[in-house]
Amino acid sequence: MRRIADVTAEALGIGGVRPLTVRTDDGVTLRGVLVPASAPVDPAITFVVAHGFTNGVAKPSSMRIAGWLSRFGDVRSLDFRGHGRSDGGSTVGGDGELRDLDAAVAAARADGAGAVVTVGFSMGGGVALRQAALGRHRPDAVVSVSAVARWYVRETRPMRRVHWLLETTPGRRLGARLLGLRLGEEWNPLPVSPIEAAALVAPTPLLLVHGDRDDYFPVEHFRALARAAGPSATAVVVPGFGHAENGVTAPLVERIGRWSSATIGS
Repeated sequence: MRRIADVTAEALGIGGVRPLTVRTDDGVTLRGVLVPASAPVDPAITFVVAHGFTNGVAKPSSMRIAGWLSRFGDVRSLDFRGHGRSDGGSTVGGDGELRDLDAAVAAARADGAGAVVTVGFSMGGGVALRQAALGRHRPDAVVSVSAVARWYVRETRPMRRVHWLLETTPGRRLGARLLGLRLGEEWNPLPVSPIEAAALVAPTPLLLVHGDRDDYFPVEHFRALARAAGPSATAVVVPGFGHAENGVTAPLVERIGRWSSATIGS
């Protein structure tokens, strides 16, 4: 049977997509795709994409972003644990996903990647900050889009829905049945928060991106992350941009790609 990601890539006109499998240091098998650079690029960059909660490799929004990024280098996109075709249970941006992204960066380097840039969206944006600060295999640059600054955000309607999915029996059942989401163990202890991690990312180059119409995490989260990251980070609020993968446009991805190329090439 053809993988959903293959069908999505074909429908979007993205060629050369190859399956990708990575095993984490705690024994979880992650599955995803490698989208090769659409043309030779200099400097050579490998992007490792970290998706948002309930998103995944096979979603059209994720595959579209991979296609746009492939103008600037190879793109490796894996489903986090508990999502899509990967094994395990989601820790919702906690230490499990940090291990996932760490393994993905390590695998890219083992496969011959030169410069590695992690690009995270929403939950993945927080994971990218945490992995760049705390991981064993840190990237050469990190891009965090639509990230949360702190844990247990409930002040927006979309996040109250997310917590219903996480914390109630009907929500967990619905997430499993309709979204294919498998949840892991609850946090114990509490993981280092994205805002704490942001202060530890330097000297790794960091690009923070947020939309002024984000209905999950208001722009105050972005401002807090930017303050924590300090003056060495590049921080951009995009007018009209909503939230994460579903709100991203080709010009924004091009901006991310150009920043990455300029940063790695400098």
